[in-house]
Amino acid sequence: MLHIREAIVVEGRYDKNTLSQVVDTLILETGGFRIFKDPEKMILLDRAARRRGLVVFTDSDGAGFVIRNRIKGVIPAQYLKHAYIPDIYGKERRKRRPGREGKLGVEGMPPSVLERVLRRAGATFLEESCPPERSKALVTKGDLFAAGLSGGEGSAEKRQALLKRLELPEHMSANALLAILNSCYSREETEKILNDT
Repeated sequence: MLHIREAIVVEGRYDKNTLSQVVDTLILETGGFRIFKDPEKMILLDRAARRRGLVVFTDSDGAGFVIRNRIKGVIPAQYLKHAYIPDIYGKERRKRRPGREGKLGVEGMPPSVLERVLRRAGATFLEESCPPERSKALVTKGDLFAAGLSGGEGSAEKRQALLKRLELPEHMSANALLAILNSCYSREETEKILNDT
């Protein structure tokens, strides 16, 4: 069992059950789209984020991104970390058929993937004394443009190929990709990734 400092927010109880088998921390549920009609839930998420940080851990389908964006729109960015599961097609065991987009959600991910995604999001693992130092130089939107990943002809296709290679969801915008690159990789690692596109 891994222990992390940040609280985690997921969409529903099955996601929470799956994640609680991997990590020991406060795990909160949005109740899916009920987050839009429940101001008390948003106050709770904001309070948890300000006190210990909050990892947003929604599914990689369109609905998951709508919920993620709602949370991003209310809670200040300095309190949030974003965990993105890879696009893996299939169906969860408890369901009769796959979801609308045919992708597995958080509940369908194996523990090793959940741990890897949390590490990539920058979650603070309490068992580990000091995380490795990352270079403070950040990648900019200009770097993405220069690499052909935004603002140019064919950039969407190149970005989709990079997202697939990095095991990130296809719905990620260029800005979300930039945030992941800056929070999960050093400047040198990111330059290597961009040069390989």
